[in-house]
Amino acid sequence: MELVLSLAIGVLVSSGVWLLLRPRTYQVIIGLALLGYAVNLFIFSMGRHLIINAPPVLEGGDPIDPMTFTDPLPQALVLTAIVIGFATTALFLVVLLAARGLSGTDHVDGREPER
Repeated sequence: MELVLSLAIGVLVSSGVWLLLRPRTYQVIIGLALLGYAVNLFIFSMGRHLIINAPPVLEGGDPIDPMTFTDPLPQALVLTAIVIGFATTALFLVVLLAARGLSGTDHVDGREPER
């Protein structure tokens, strides 16, 4: 499971960096979003164990071992980061539409390449 998660994070980071280096502003925005998703997955994976089909709450009567619980702080941070990421992506899209309307192009530097 850890290998799959680390491969997913690597693919998201590499795709995000590749899109950040593109000349169009929409591709840059999508690259920033992919990098945000990769960071969210990384923070979420730092919560300790990645266990499948484990109960979220232990039943009573058993001795409590704190090592069996996952840390809830990374989960709360990722939830907050997802909400902030959606808001900033929406803001970037509005700024993109305004810049395209003012300049007439969607290139990062504001100029079409010469042919």
